[in-house]
Amino acid sequence: MKHPSNLDMGRPKIAIVDSNTLVILGLKQLLQNVMPIMTVESFSTFQDFEKAQVDSFYHYFVSQVIVLENRQFFSQCIHKTIVLTITKDPNSQLSGFHSFCINVPEDELVKAILKIAQYGHPGGKNLPELPQVLKNKILSNREIEVMSLIVQGLINKEIAEKLNISLTTVITHRKNIMDKLGMKSVSALTIYAVMHGYIDINKI
Repeated sequence: MKHPSNLDMGRPKIAIVDSNTLVILGLKQLLQNVMPIMTVESFSTFQDFEKAQVDSFYHYFVSQVIVLENRQFFSQCIHKTIVLTITKDPNSQLSGFHSFCINVPEDELVKAILKIAQYGHPGGKNLPELPQVLKNKILSNREIEVMSLIVQGLINKEIAEKLNISLTTVITHRKNIMDKLGMKSVSALTIYAVMHGYIDINKI
């Protein structure tokens, strides 16, 4: 008989329940970027979701329509359920549930997911440790300084002035940071900076 490995047992799972394939694909990608230790499973109907071991998921990201149609079920696990809405209007959101607006720019979505990760599990509470390869320090102290200013929204010229270095040096640091981390966007950089504790989510 095969015993599950520690990785299988310790790898937390998130469920996305939504009939919109584009929403599922986009959210799945973002969640896996923000929380690489997580396994993300998706379901297009409540019936498919119900067939899975629903208690094994840490969180459910569920479209508002599906929550409304199956309110009795989701009301019993309200702390696990995050309702996907298309508006930030509090009057159209479900009372008692944590809502997550998907109809916003990518950087806002990233911040919202990071807040869920930070506030829902402060300091990684109840989550397994990141693999050592993800915890390793890759950047120099100066590169970490530059990165934290990038994700706070400062432009190259402002970073140069703040750190008292030349514009050319900032551009070189910026390129080195992206190359070392294998990232192409500020959103990806933001995720890395917050998840490694280099910057507080409230500063971005």
